[in-house]
Amino acid sequence: MFEQMLSYAAQDFTAVLPVRDYVAGFRDAARFEACCRACPNYGRSWGCPPFEFDAEEVLARYRTAFLIATKIVPDEQQIPISEARRLILPERRRLENCLREMEKQYDGHSFAYAGTCLYCPEGTCARRENLPCRHPELVRPSLEAFGFNIGKTTSELFGIELKWGQNGMLPEYLTLVCGFFHNADCVEWNG
Repeated sequence: MFEQMLSYAAQDFTAVLPVRDYVAGFRDAARFEACCRACPNYGRSWGCPPFEFDAEEVLARYRTAFLIATKIVPDEQQIPISEARRLILPERRRLENCLREMEKQYDGHSFAYAGTCLYCPEGTCARRENLPCRHPELVRPSLEAFGFNIGKTTSELFGIELKWGQNGMLPEYLTLVCGFFHNADCVEWNG
């Protein structure tokens, strides 16, 4: 196990555009649904597809997409990929808390970061037993789960290229992307 403290710098970048433009330019539902179907969590987590609601109807409710890309740059290089969660987890918690606060303040819909749910121990989602979500007030789907291309989002809207680990080591930085869809005239990001 990697024993030293993992320190990093995180910076949030934001972009705002009409939902219809984001859907038209960055969504490929069929392509990303196929990716979701290939994932071992497909149908096994309340944060992942298939959903019990119509994604098209959810998207049609909102006119503005407020997107957040968080770039996490570790202070050290040569960190094993197995330690990614230690870098990502504090930022996911911060981002998801901010998004839920925005929902309360502006009455919109949050999209969290893809990956394992934070609220039940890994592999214990109630969906595996066909039971309701234990934490529906907390769990939000990712933009990917709604068919959005995150690589295209980061490169075209934020000027950030996604990086992937190599040889068992993390890349020079990690990028988290989340969003808040709403109908307010203006929202404030308090990340």
